[in-house]
Amino acid sequence: MKIDSSNAVQILVLIGGLSLVPAILFTVTGFTRILIVLGFIRSAVGTTTTPPNQVLIGIALFLTLFVMQPTISAIKKDAWVPLEHHKITMTTAITRGEEPLREFMFGQVQAQDLTLFVSLARIKTPQTRAQVPTYVLIPAFIMSELKTSFQIGFLIFLPFLIIDLIVSSVLMSVGMMMLPPTFISLPFKILLFVLVDGWDLITHSLIASFH
Repeated sequence: MKIDSSNAVQILVLIGGLSLVPAILFTVTGFTRILIVLGFIRSAVGTTTTPPNQVLIGIALFLTLFVMQPTISAIKKDAWVPLEHHKITMTTAITRGEEPLREFMFGQVQAQDLTLFVSLARIKTPQTRAQVPTYVLIPAFIMSELKTSFQIGFLIFLPFLIIDLIVSSVLMSVGMMMLPPTFISLPFKILLFVLVDGWDLITHSLIASFH
């Protein structure tokens, strides 16, 4: 049976690309920000194992797909479909597929992080986005995502920290210093999170932070 060489190349590229999916997921999408923020929520509430890691990763994955849907659609339209119909070469498809990802990263990257990595790369200062190499854009984007996620995490921690301080003060005032404050504050933090509809609020804030 004769195998079409173009199909064989596509299958080979697909298999090789699957091994790069985790790296791509963590570096050029919103997955890192979402997962870190979800981890901050769990730590702030005080439920160290609830939700479990598998659940947080699953939530982060599907929220990432939701956030990245316009980018994925653009890649499919501009790169994958023409390649599938043999209208463009693999090199052209990669170039076209790179552009929507670059647009997404440019929309999230902070100017100071981009400037930092441009200086570290020792390249001429770009005048336009097109002049910024992708190998410079990706680490700058990752640093920006880490900063943004920790800023959101700080805001998440504040109300729960206030509850911990109040509970600690009350326990000290009544002389119950041997009782762990977290044992008393945990139900109140869970109650607060439920009353303010925390999951909806956090999800809305996360999605909105990408626009």
